[in-house]
Amino acid sequence: MNWNRRLSGSLGAIYVMGAFVEGGAKAGFMAALVVSLPLACIWFGEAMGGYIGPSKGGYISQATPGLFVCIAGWLLLLLPIVIGVVYAFTGSKT
Repeated sequence: MNWNRRLSGSLGAIYVMGAFVEGGAKAGFMAALVVSLPLACIWFGEAMGGYIGPSKGGYISQATPGLFVCIAGWLLLLLPIVIGVVYAFTGSKT
């Protein structure tokens, strides 16, 4: 297991545990569902990037480099932290 999988898995587990503590089992389950796509992109970026064929939005004609899929997964996984930091510095406007 490489460092990408360890770090992203730990962060995903923190998200799920935090949601479970704050909102109960339903919130924890929803957090696990939300975290599953970014983790799949990080853990299986090469396999997901290699897909060529029909998709919901049309047709994928070229493979995507696995590194780009992994980076997109990290961006999705870190998005709640970025939003929290921005919100903490800007404060509530309402």
